Amino acid sequence: MEAKASSYSLNLPTLLRRRNSSPDVPEDVDYVMSHLNDPNWDLSTPPTASTETFAEKGQTSSWTDHSFRETETETASQFDSSRGGTSRLDLREAKVQEYSTESPYAEVRAAVPNTDDPSIPVNTFRVWFLGIIISIVLSGLNHFFLGRYPSVAISALIAQLVALPAGKFLEWLLPTRKFNTFGFVWSFNPGPFSVKEHAVITIMANAVYTDVYSTSIFAAQRVWYNERPTVGFELLLTLSSQLIGYAWAGIARQFLVWPSSMIWPSALVSCALLNTLNRNWGKVESKHISREKFFLFVTIGSTLYYFVPGFLFTGLSIFSWVCWIAPENQTVNTLFGYNTGLGLGFLTFDWSMISWLGSPLVSPWWTEANVFVAFVIVYWIIAPAMYFSNVLFAKYMPISTSTAFDNTGMPYDITAVVDENGFFDAEKYKAYSPLFMPTTLQLAYGTQFAMITAIVVHTFLWYRHDIARQFRRSLRDEKDIHARLMMAYPEVPGWWYGALFILAFVFGVVAIEIYPAQFPIWALIVSLVLGFVLVIPVGIIRAITNQLPAINVLAEFVGGYVLPGRPVGVMIFKTFGFVSMYQSLFFLNDLKIGHYMKIPPRIMFMAQVVASTLACFVCVGVQEWQFAHIEDYCMPTQKDGFTCNDISTFATASIIWGGIGPKRLFGIGAMYNWVLWFFLIGAVLPIPFYFLAVRYPTSFWRYVNIPVCFAGLALLPPATGINYSAFTAVGAFFQWFMRRFHFRWWLRFNYILSAGLDIGVSLGLVLVFFCIQYPKGGVQLNWWGNTVWQNTFDAMGMPALIPNGTFGPSEWS
Repeated sequence: MEAKASSYSLNLPTLLRRRNSSPDVPEDVDYVMSHLNDPNWDLSTPPTASTETFAEKGQTSSWTDHSFRETETETASQFDSSRGGTSRLDLREAKVQEYSTESPYAEVRAAVPNTDDPSIPVNTFRVWFLGIIISIVLSGLNHFFLGRYPSVAISALIAQLVALPAGKFLEWLLPTRKFNTFGFVWSFNPGPFSVKEHAVITIMANAVYTDVYSTSIFAAQRVWYNERPTVGFELLLTLSSQLIGYAWAGIARQFLVWPSSMIWPSALVSCALLNTLNRNWGKVESKHISREKFFLFVTIGSTLYYFVPGFLFTGLSIFSWVCWIAPENQTVNTLFGYNTGLGLGFLTFDWSMISWLGSPLVSPWWTEANVFVAFVIVYWIIAPAMYFSNVLFAKYMPISTSTAFDNTGMPYDITAVVDENGFFDAEKYKAYSPLFMPTTLQLAYGTQFAMITAIVVHTFLWYRHDIARQFRRSLRDEKDIHARLMMAYPEVPGWWYGALFILAFVFGVVAIEIYPAQFPIWALIVSLVLGFVLVIPVGIIRAITNQLPAINVLAEFVGGYVLPGRPVGVMIFKTFGFVSMYQSLFFLNDLKIGHYMKIPPRIMFMAQVVASTLACFVCVGVQEWQFAHIEDYCMPTQKDGFTCNDISTFATASIIWGGIGPKRLFGIGAMYNWVLWFFLIGAVLPIPFYFLAVRYPTSFWRYVNIPVCFAGLALLPPATGINYSAFTAVGAFFQWFMRRFHFRWWLRFNYILSAGLDIGVSLGLVLVFFCIQYPKGGVQLNWWGNTVWQNTFDAMGMPALIPNGTFGPSEWS
């Protein structure tokens, strides 16, 4: 529905002048230094006392020197703006930092309208009816197919696409009669299906499309540890781990949602798609191609094209053409292979490979540059130097794989080091083999250790004053236009979040007390503290850069030390320490979508809690059904492909960290003790770059972000070099070249292009799976284009050296 601006938005300039009487930054604070810790803020033009309008003085866009005028912005945007006055301060040049009626960030202006109509109904029957159905179907289907290889996942973008026509259908179908229930007047059909209703349904889908993490524990207990957890334990543990992180958002929202500098690039994609679909629904545009039509063309094209690299010619996806020329040259395959090699090169013709790390059209260019520079240094320089020098027996394994190996060069068999009850057996370990890690896996652990200390030091250096100031601020103190518009809606009381935390905590305590989970209450508290203290530092990185640092390795590392010899306990520790923080960040991301789309916060809270609660019951129920009705479920020989590869990896990690333990792997005198030096490296590296940025505030040093450098490497392995190089190349084109030299096109189409490509790949994958691969055993095309990349040493994981019996130390403990 095309919303009309309310009297609230029409009177906004007056409201702004009244509430914005004091500058956002005290006038005695240097302008450059006050925005130095915001890489998305353009410092190229110093502030002046100018009061020229946008039409009189071009506005400088962030990160570039390109300028555009007000007329260009209005032409490029599909959104109406209630300007409410002609004298407006230049957002980049106003001495008092009044944001006026625009966001200071071009990314936000490109995706989010600056008006609101608080009278639009949001808490409607249509929202809850469609939101609950989509939440149940999405969570159930994704969990059902998670254990199958090849798997298929239905993204939240598909649910977002489906929700609009479904809402319009209910708008046509439902009666408009009004009811009076205890003085509350409501209707099944209060009017046209609005963008706000669509946004709430999208947020519910966002809350459930990723799998419920704790179900991996239950599957591992059944398959690897011969345990049969009760349904009550499963539900309580699942509800606790999924909801307890939501409670932390009540504290973190004032740091990660309300400030305008926390732009959350991933939220902007959802907002751009929501506004485009609803703004242009049923309209015909004659002057130029509309965003809706552009999105439709991109989605259809991306869907149809996926059949080529996804089925007809898979070599276009794994385009390791150098390995095709020399398929049995181990050195060539180590350097240029896309499977177990370093992936030297930039060519792939599959969007799913390019966007493996996330869409390169969403992350800021400076973020992508940080990640790629770190990748080149660590994986294209250090890794091959270590490998070809045979450091720690590296040449007896492939250079890049997430699999651990034994001293015969075979994948490590965890069943050989556990007893009949699934507990670690030290004597069997001594009789079998120590655990060996490939080169990139060692570096992966190292970079993730460095990331943790880098986040802490970086946050202290750059954001300590901001965090202290935000503790004393409320939403009314924010100067951003979107924060001011949100003042029309009552905030969620703090006690709501507190009550949710208490309830979730009680669920967790009851679960671990009534069931022998190898997990005492004090360990639950330690794991929650670990996750909580990292919410704001990790959230700042996520909100500014679109990178999501992974702390699962840290949770496993700490869990292995505090719960030695308890693999199931370590799995639960990891779940509460890692998932609770991630759930909090997902909740905050959706809160930012609601902030941009002007959704009442209390409805946002209820929508996410209800959707997540439903997903807990659905996923546990689906897993129970699978184990009861699918023969040999999660077994390597399962005839329909339900082999649960992810569960196998999860269980292996539990033995590595909870059984063998970090002391045997990284302790003093251990083979991989050197990896612990990365903790120190991560703590030291941010310091010189911080002082360089302070000394030269307008130089490129302010864009050097060490936590981002390390966090961006979290997917290596199984990701390889091609995922990073292709991601960076495409990002350079759209986020630097197009944004700098074709800003109007970028402003109008960039985020819509990203959404269309992502949805097209998701739809193409679903169609290939259900129409070709799944029915009656599936259809296979066995020709050169689909086999050439498989018949290489890279695909086979061929090491440089074949052991003559065993390799490595002769004794271990």
